[in-house]
Amino acid sequence: MTAFKSDFLNILQERGFIHQCSDFEGLDALAAKGQATAYVGYDCTAPSLHIGNYLTMMMLYWLQRSGNKPITLMGGGTTMVGDPSGKDESRALRSLEEIEANKASIRGVFAKVLRYGSGASDAVMLDNAEWLTKLNWIEMLRDVGRHFSVNRMLAMDSVRLRLEREQEMSFIEFNYMVCQAYDFVELSRRVGCRLQMGGSDQWGNIVNGVDLGRRMGTPQLFALTTALLTTASGAKMGKTAQGAIWLNADQCSPYDFWQYWRNVEDADVVKFLKLFTILPMSEIARLGKLHGAEINEAKKALADAATALLHGPEAARTAAETARQTFEEGAIAENLPAIEISRAELEAGAGVLALFVKAGLVASNGEARRQIKGGGLRVNDVAVTDEKMVLKPADLTPEGVIKLSMGKKRHVLLRPA
Repeated sequence: MTAFKSDFLNILQERGFIHQCSDFEGLDALAAKGQATAYVGYDCTAPSLHIGNYLTMMMLYWLQRSGNKPITLMGGGTTMVGDPSGKDESRALRSLEEIEANKASIRGVFAKVLRYGSGASDAVMLDNAEWLTKLNWIEMLRDVGRHFSVNRMLAMDSVRLRLEREQEMSFIEFNYMVCQAYDFVELSRRVGCRLQMGGSDQWGNIVNGVDLGRRMGTPQLFALTTALLTTASGAKMGKTAQGAIWLNADQCSPYDFWQYWRNVEDADVVKFLKLFTILPMSEIARLGKLHGAEINEAKKALADAATALLHGPEAARTAAETARQTFEEGAIAENLPAIEISRAELEAGAGVLALFVKAGLVASNGEARRQIKGGGLRVNDVAVTDEKMVLKPADLTPEGVIKLSMGKKRHVLLRPA
């Protein structure tokens, strides 16, 4: 393990964040002085960020904790273009209204992890639409485009892999790397930003920005990436059978967020404690020594700490208590995720397949049928055996709800409105 001068790189190394860096020595010297202003870009492709984005948010958190300055860059401009990295086909172009709505929905999550303000190490939020949408096409070609080699652009993984598979890449996507590189230069000029961080799939785009800065006369710029996470079983981090684990509470409830961490594989617990919590390393080392049934203590600590950081301590306590009541006491906890159904619809008889889809426990009627055949769906803790089953007011529990369950750990309450 390398001994760095800066707390920032020492923390990232100890916790397992670092994958690649363009110049460890130069970045270490900058961060040791508390002069590393760094950014991560977040495109506005959905109403919420997900756990994959949370990893880079944690890098910004530790940057700030070590006395340096983080920038969260909203991709209001680059979202109009669409990042081809890791994609087999072109992203659907989003309308300006959709981008603005997503941007507004995403903004609030950063303040849960970072401290914003006007101080030397306070975070700032910027939007690349501020400069990208104002660029003159001819000036952009002359001043920026001339520094890009088409040969190098074609060799980039995001381009090369698509072409090797004979999959179409649009001209607008081809220019995404130019936009991202220019962001780095613009941030260097505007706010003295010297470091861009991101996932390892962004390495080529980030290094393009470092090179463009050198060619356009900025101070030396730096690139730092973290590995794209997979679980011990090889699954993509943050993905479940029901989709992504979102950061916004209206997309993924604090209870479901807590449950995700509570149910990670045993082999992933220590890694995730290091990456997604701010627990001291000494406590993580203690939890890492637990084995057998005792590892559940470590999983609960992971769920508590990760949920408290994002949603607050009270939400974490409520989620933990809801889980305890549900799984240890067999009670219907009132804080389980819930959806509403009109009383008229319930009185008319609501089909069980559609209700499980509406509850988000399955993605489609077809998946619901498959789960029923495997004994995976339950209503009020009784297995569903008939896909034509309908629920009526008589199915309401004494608490006035109907409990829908998939497997042993996912539950949603159905409340008549």
